[in-house]
Amino acid sequence: MGKSNAELFIQITSGRGPAECCWVVAKLLKEVLDDLKSKNINHQVLSRSEGPLHHTISSALIKVTGNDLEEGLKEWKGTIQWIGKSPFRKFHKRKNWFVAIDFFQEKAIEKLNTKDLQFQTFRGSGPGGQHRNKVETAVRVIHIPSGISVEVSDGKSQHQNKQKALEKMKEKFELLRLEQTKEKLEQQWMNHLALERGNAVKVYKGTEFREVRGMR
Repeated sequence: MGKSNAELFIQITSGRGPAECCWVVAKLLKEVLDDLKSKNINHQVLSRSEGPLHHTISSALIKVTGNDLEEGLKEWKGTIQWIGKSPFRKFHKRKNWFVAIDFFQEKAIEKLNTKDLQFQTFRGSGPGGQHRNKVETAVRVIHIPSGISVEVSDGKSQHQNKQKALEKMKEKFELLRLEQTKEKLEQQWMNHLALERGNAVKVYKGTEFREVRGMR
């Protein structure tokens, strides 16, 4: 029996490899998304980092929801190998290129703790009338551990601005933690690349990017 997961994140990364690896990531992203659709798994591409050349992606992050996700998608987890001549460098001799796909769960990601937030109020500037300039309705929220902050001053009351600032902080913190997680996974991939190259979970070949069976 597979373990039930309400939410799972899929990271596809070139490990900061060359443009050829980023080309493979772009191809793999389409393959993974097609597989998720065929299995009727709810998914959302949270972010994708563009590669150095057109039609290349250095990394992509997908959120999937459902039951027994790791079991249902385990064929993707690990090193992916592409065998082919560089589509960008005609005389380049290398024919084997490697990227990685890894999973992680939401519970492993740091959550925003309101105890780490500092709220400050100040007088709003600009249009809004005399009342706005006399009363400290504007709100600044600072996340102490990371130093990120947001300011909101367009609401009519301090309460409105505080609620808006908190929502903006949640969005900003979400982006920050996802970027940190991506960087951590990419570094892990770089550290283990040499060990994993000979143990690809999937192998693709040629510019048509066809999966080669029986080569694992």
